[in-house]
Amino acid sequence: MKRFSFIWIVMFVLLTGTRVSSAQQPPAEDATEKIKAIQIQYLTKKLELTPEEAQKFLPIYNNYTHEVEQLIAERRDKKEQDKLTADNADELARKNMDKELNYEKRMLDIRSRYNNEFQRILPGRKAGMVFKSEREFRSIMINHLNTQRMNRMGQGGGPRRRP
Repeated sequence: MKRFSFIWIVMFVLLTGTRVSSAQQPPAEDATEKIKAIQIQYLTKKLELTPEEAQKFLPIYNNYTHEVEQLIAERRDKKEQDKLTADNADELARKNMDKELNYEKRMLDIRSRYNNEFQRILPGRKAGMVFKSEREFRSIMINHLNTQRMNRMGQGGGPRRRP
């Protein structure tokens, strides 16, 4: 429980604290890098990686996330192009189904390949927890961001008081 409290505090400070961004990076990239750093820290603690395991795991995990991000960006770009060239709705729907299945297959291929890599460098128990821990982190982040959004909209935490 202490671990989750620590993670929440770190996420809160990094995501809501003052923004000190460098001149080279736009604020969105800065926030993305912070989230990635928090994710790595979360996975390292959740998987209870030793320093030696972390040294082997992190480069492979970074390659995995890079490939996944590329695939997601490619998917997003193709969807944008399809919106611009939408002529026949039925034909577009068929093409989109095929593209979606192809995307899912490629994602499964990436995950399968890296699952084998994780099993090669980590004990079985830890390797088996990588994708589950990644989903848990994503869920925590989504809940946190939704809570932040609700608070900004003035709907978080009960009735509002007038000054």
